[in-house]
Amino acid sequence: MTTVTTQTQMQTAQGYTYPPGPKPKPIIGASFDFSRSPLQYVTRLQRQYGDAATVQFMGDFKMVFLFTPAAVRYVLTEHPRDFTSREVNYTLTRLLGDGLLTIDGDFHRSQRRMVQPAFHKKRIESYAATMVQHTEEMLAGWHTGETRDIAMEMQTLTLRIVAKTLFDVDLRDDSDQLGRAFNDVILFPNDRRLSWKKLLHLDTPLTPYGRYMRGKRKLDETIFGIIAQRRATKEDTGDMLSMLLASQDEDASEMTDQQVRDETMTFFAAGHETTSNALAWTFYLLSEHPAKAELLRDELDRVLGGRAPTMDDLAHLPYTDMVIKEAMRLFPPAWTIGRMASQDFTIGNYHLPKGQVVLMPQWVMHRNPEIWGADALAFRPERFDPQHAQEVPQFAYYPFGGGPRMCIGMPFAQMEARLLLATIAQHFRPRLVPGFPVVPQPNITLRPKYGLQMTLH
Repeated sequence: MTTVTTQTQMQTAQGYTYPPGPKPKPIIGASFDFSRSPLQYVTRLQRQYGDAATVQFMGDFKMVFLFTPAAVRYVLTEHPRDFTSREVNYTLTRLLGDGLLTIDGDFHRSQRRMVQPAFHKKRIESYAATMVQHTEEMLAGWHTGETRDIAMEMQTLTLRIVAKTLFDVDLRDDSDQLGRAFNDVILFPNDRRLSWKKLLHLDTPLTPYGRYMRGKRKLDETIFGIIAQRRATKEDTGDMLSMLLASQDEDASEMTDQQVRDETMTFFAAGHETTSNALAWTFYLLSEHPAKAELLRDELDRVLGGRAPTMDDLAHLPYTDMVIKEAMRLFPPAWTIGRMASQDFTIGNYHLPKGQVVLMPQWVMHRNPEIWGADALAFRPERFDPQHAQEVPQFAYYPFGGGPRMCIGMPFAQMEARLLLATIAQHFRPRLVPGFPVVPQPNITLRPKYGLQMTLH
């Protein structure tokens, strides 16, 4: 890893060596600057300090940002047992409990073994028809010339799909309520340590915490109710919940209701939130680049000829896949990954202590011109052409993470995104309302802050 000549490394009395970084402001450090505009802040860090940077927040809390594919590979795949995620994912743990996204060590390995059968390739592929059917039902209510919030439409659609595939439940009437509940919990501030002001933790509708608790109660009520009903009937409907209730670890132990709730909450949240955001940003980018949208429609017309896509069609829709991959490069649904070191470690020229938090922002890596070229900010799906793909280092692109903690639902999400895009793009061309503000909002995921008001053509 290279260092920045205009800055000096920070050496501590204990012998640890930190990357350079901005001088902290008294008391608040960089807390206000970071929370005001996280995406711009981390981008400036990389441009100014290069491969790595140290930022001090309120008090003496330091965070190290890593900006090279080699550093990401070191943390995620070469030394995954030396880093934990639970302490970093405070907000997720608060909502999801002990699900795969929030647990570590042997517990994570055991749970992943028990959950893996629910994501078997043939089982995932069996959901394709459901995904297309729900999309066509949504499109039946769309009309040329009307304006819709495409971000909200994608959230409602993916909520219904994940509820059907996970629980065999149709949320046609409840999806709006559950969507609001997810919004309440997702929009609650991500990490209290980085906030420049203290939140009022009063459980009332007037505070962010109160809205968070309202959303969490609604989600818990829904999921525990479905689990109790399924336990009572002992019915195997072939969905993911049936697999979780029947799964056993190597010692023949089964999941408790709380464990099943935590895993289903994890899949319920991650299974719709990331895909809905990926699709929303995809439609925004296609709206801004009509020539690319035309290439997509040409492929869909040639392969599908107006009929609904199937699982077998996806192998013949390479440009559809390229469009989604490029959208996830520019607007990664998970905009950063964090870990905490469980022991001292050395990475490049820096020796860092146990307990150190490191962040590896996809937002920066995916847009770095040193990696992707001078047109790094351009929407160019051809980068991912399987015949002539742009050569980039491993872990220059990691929308689903990597290593033993790579997103277990990646095949589900990739199939869903391609099927939904292929179905919708055959019927409508959503175009952004002129002058509508498009502002990425980096909370747990990367959402459009004001939604995406688009006119249907």
